Amino acid sequence: MNIFVGSLPFSIEEADLRESFEAYGAVDSVKIITDKFTGRSKGFGFVEMPNDDEAQKAIDELNGATVQGRAIVVNKSEPKPEGERRSFNNNSRGGDSRGGYGGGNSRGGDNRGGGNRGGY
Repeated sequence: MNIFVGSLPFSIEEADLRESFEAYGAVDSVKIITDKFTGRSKGFGFVEMPNDDEAQKAIDELNGATVQGRAIVVNKSEPKPEGERRSFNNNSRGGDSRGGYGGGNSRGGDNRGGGNRGGY
């Protein structure tokens, strides 16, 4: 089962997260999502556990638990292959314009949608 873990402290390491989940069973992988430019944690990640029963127990017991002073959010990650990509592009476009980074967006790339994809 793939598990989403959110509201993580920025200082937490993948090894620490793995340790928290290994208390409930085997862990296949741990990935904390980081900003591609700064390398800093975005405060969320994913844990994969091969046994669904152990994964569910980890979700039940760790959701809302306090880690390094923060209450974390833990739930089953549901894959959304197409919706996820669309939603990401919409969110980044919206975030850019709401965030006041208007310089690049005001030249029209934002309206067509192609401007944001060009940099990938």
